[in-house]
Amino acid sequence: MELAALGIADVPGAFVTRPLDLAVVTYAGLEGDRHAGLTMRAGVRQKHLPKGTEIRNARQLSLVSVEELEVISRALGVSRVDFRWLGANLLVRGAPSLTRWPPGSRLQCASGAVLVIDGENEPCRKAGQAIVEGLGAEAQLAARFVKAAQHLRGLVAWVERPGTMRVGDALTLVSR
Repeated sequence: MELAALGIADVPGAFVTRPLDLAVVTYAGLEGDRHAGLTMRAGVRQKHLPKGTEIRNARQLSLVSVEELEVISRALGVSRVDFRWLGANLLVRGAPSLTRWPPGSRLQCASGAVLVIDGENEPCRKAGQAIVEGLGAEAQLAARFVKAAQHLRGLVAWVERPGTMRVGDALTLVSR
């Protein structure tokens, strides 16, 4: 597998990531990214906790694959789905079933940095809306994205070992 692209969401209020050639990840994630931090506030995904409860941040980074984005593009009948429109930090090439990797799997980067997979990133209309805006497509595509991206939307992960990631680096999946 290879790291095909990197992105960061460092513009306040922005969902779409901007491209990077190199990223340094720490125990808090990708510094400056909207999901960086050792902790986060519980929200709609943590139904077992009161909203706003401080918890460990297991959503520091989001990963998608080239191959799964191609499947989504075909299902939507569009020319492409750019990883940045999904707010993703890592675009992986050579991982056609990335979204099905089990929680606890580890992704090791060439530098030695290690990411631990927390789980599947559920599709949302916000990402669908970013695709609409990116392509200049019809508004109903945002809702269609949610269905088309089921079990293809990628994963969220947290940093187990800090390091540097560069576009083009080799990546190794280490199962539990």
